[in-house]
Amino acid sequence: MDDYEAVEILLVEDSDADAELIVRALRKSNVVNKVVRLRDGVEALEFVFREGAFSERRGAQPRLILLDLKMPRLGGIDVLRRLKADDKEKVIPVVVLTSSAEERDVVESYQLGVNSYLVKPVEFSAFTSVINQTGLYWAVMNRLPS
Repeated sequence: MDDYEAVEILLVEDSDADAELIVRALRKSNVVNKVVRLRDGVEALEFVFREGAFSERRGAQPRLILLDLKMPRLGGIDVLRRLKADDKEKVIPVVVLTSSAEERDVVESYQLGVNSYLVKPVEFSAFTSVINQTGLYWAVMNRLPS
């Protein structure tokens, strides 16, 4: 579990190609923080709440969650709902990166407290711009206390 102790960015994405592009965009933007990728909402919640396979995980919570909405087993809206309902974990910034441009997904995400919503495919420059505009870049780069 040592690989999970120093996580700073949690990437929850079921597509290998999209995950690779997101990680490349982060590196190109000089974000060198440790990124841990999980493939669905169940893994994401187990990770954050230290349940199931991650019940023994030590270390701080992620400083940022990059979240897809359309995933197997448990979708991003349900992950957001659980995260933002928890007083301790609701402060973790969440950026939705999804293929869904459906108005109801956008509205519900913002109602639940998402920090930003981007529709894939996201160009490197647009992704970097959102990170900078939301203050998430500062939070990640400056390693805010958890």
